[in-house]
Amino acid sequence: MSQQFKPETLCVQAGYTPKKGEPRVLPIYQSTTFKYDTSEQMARLFDLEDNGYFYTRLQNPTNDAVAAKIAALEGGVGAMLTASGQAANFYAIFNICQAGDHFVSSSCIYGGTFNLFGVTMKKLGIEVTFIHPDSSEEEIAAAFRPNTKALFGETISNPTLEILDIEKFARVAHQQGVPLIVDNTFPTPINCRPFEWGADIVVHSTTKYMDGHATSVGGVIVDSGNFDWDAHAEKFPGLCTPDESYHGLTYTKAFGKQAYITKATAQLMRDLGSIQSPQNAFLLNLGLETLHLRMAQHCKNAQAVAEYLEKNDKVAWVNYAGLQGNKYHELAQKYMPGGTCGVISFGLKGGRDVSIKFMDSLKLAAIVTHVADARTCVLHPASHTHRQLTDEQLMAAGVRPDLIRFSVGIESAEDIIADIEQALNA
Repeated sequence: MSQQFKPETLCVQAGYTPKKGEPRVLPIYQSTTFKYDTSEQMARLFDLEDNGYFYTRLQNPTNDAVAAKIAALEGGVGAMLTASGQAANFYAIFNICQAGDHFVSSSCIYGGTFNLFGVTMKKLGIEVTFIHPDSSEEEIAAAFRPNTKALFGETISNPTLEILDIEKFARVAHQQGVPLIVDNTFPTPINCRPFEWGADIVVHSTTKYMDGHATSVGGVIVDSGNFDWDAHAEKFPGLCTPDESYHGLTYTKAFGKQAYITKATAQLMRDLGSIQSPQNAFLLNLGLETLHLRMAQHCKNAQAVAEYLEKNDKVAWVNYAGLQGNKYHELAQKYMPGGTCGVISFGLKGGRDVSIKFMDSLKLAAIVTHVADARTCVLHPASHTHRQLTDEQLMAAGVRPDLIRFSVGIESAEDIIADIEQALNA
């Protein structure tokens, strides 16, 4: 589907165009395997000489249509669905890093990603240096080493809601000869398109706003096709030298702008297998069809809730980039002029214990380990998602002990505010 269509149209129409007599709605190809007439036809698929389907771990028509829709929304050349957002983050880094390599990441990222990068990938021999996203270009560059292969950040950090200065991060990455990988889960491509600001790879937890209904865990990696791997061939042997597992094929020579995403599929997914099920991809596609409508409502509601909280004398502080006085207001206006997302963080006077009592008193908003779906929900990161971190690590990640993460849904804003009010009074 051509790029001249607006995001609203892409949400509904991109990725799948039925031919005469075919189903109007994207079907679920609920099959592990696909038939061929000759051994030679199958052999060409295994050598990456032909495009086609032979085993769902590598590719499936339902998944590919949904991946193509997301690639169109982000303005990328290709995408790959994964079983979760965590898998997408792991593959995005592991596709260009191996034992003995290093990468640099914003410290203000989702707790699960922080743990993946700082603990689990270290066990694979890949080291990370965390820097605060507000650091100067010089400070970020100082974290680089000769073996650094990538720079990573979140457009809006979960749960602390820092806004990434994408252009600043892209400048540093490109001066150092590495790609910028950006997790764009919270704003989605409806509110922010990181490729337009210099990012090279985008990842999402599709579990959040893209699915939008809390039905399906999933992730996606999108390749902009813009990074010149061959210009830094010594840094990226996996892409720029022959892959013995495919008879010496070199990804950049064979696939050009699609080198990175092809390697992620043909090599990592082949070997590690974190596929999204076709059933979940189908449900994700239904969510994408209304993404542009829901994001507008989430942002409108969140703005109303944030303004209410800011005026309430029981509230100690509110963090939402839509508020005029917010430290990230200007960056949000630059990168996300149409709105940020529906997630707010705030703290109550009286600290941690009062925060927990407040959450337990909510009736409409549910306490769940989730964020960014149609229903309003709430979480206390220090007790829940980030409870593995020490107080020192919590503060380093910007997670205050009293921080309440409040994910504003698409219900009536008046009803959401009334629920908050009765809980504050309780």
